[in-house]
Amino acid sequence: MSTEYISLHGGHSGQYCAHAKDQLEDIIREYIRQEFTCVGITEHAPPESDIFLYPDEIALNLTAKKLYAQFAGYFKELKRLKHKYRGKVKIYAGMETETVTGFEDHTHKLISKFVPDYIVGSVHHVKDICFDYSREKYETACAVCGSIDALYETYFDQQYKMINVLKPFVVGHFDLIRIFDDDYENRLLKANIADKIDRNLNLIKTLNLVMDFNLRPLAKGKKKPYIAASILKRARALNISLVPGDDSHGVNEVGGHVNIAIKILKKYGFETNWPEPKLFSLYIKDKQ
Repeated sequence: MSTEYISLHGGHSGQYCAHAKDQLEDIIREYIRQEFTCVGITEHAPPESDIFLYPDEIALNLTAKKLYAQFAGYFKELKRLKHKYRGKVKIYAGMETETVTGFEDHTHKLISKFVPDYIVGSVHHVKDICFDYSREKYETACAVCGSIDALYETYFDQQYKMINVLKPFVVGHFDLIRIFDDDYENRLLKANIADKIDRNLNLIKTLNLVMDFNLRPLAKGKKKPYIAASILKRARALNISLVPGDDSHGVNEVGGHVNIAIKILKKYGFETNWPEPKLFSLYIKDKQ
């Protein structure tokens, strides 16, 4: 694939995501207006149980069953949009996973049922606590783990398991665990944490996966994307592929800062001849 604009993590819409806005078709139209040649739409996977509902989903009286039906509608709508806008933009039908208790079987069942073009493997929970929902939740997760360093270590252990089990084509926002940590740059260099980061990066390289160069922090007014510079350098040394992800949650965020991402990646010496998303054969065999 070429060096044109791309996002392989984003396209969340208010139609299918409680914390996003706008209709999915309007989001696709915005990608086309911005002259994206290909885009991966990666809606969140529905939870297996109501205990993993987000607060905003609970406020909307959603249930795991309702979200599953909504997720089925998402793939049906993506199929329609793929056909409608063929020739204008290449749309990849993706899904973003969750890493909670029981995620292994639940995710395999979802992929076998809906057969997405690829998956984004993400970790939003530590010990089943959604640490990125709010600072309060982050502090709760930290307390449960025993310290902020232990929170990081647990996060990267869960991420390692997720990568090993799911083999996602895209590893989502690799260092999301730093979301509410002002001292993350120093913490990522601590020996116990850095060792786990290197272990995970080596697994990504061995499996020939792609890392999400996630631009969501910039959309929220922060100065630096996920991945932090120290990890970026280590990924480059291993020759791991990075691909921009706008992680958009509405029309106004579509394509946000992708131009900046491409400049940064080129500066660090990354290839910008983007790999084409794929679904690993273990899921295809499951479907057969």
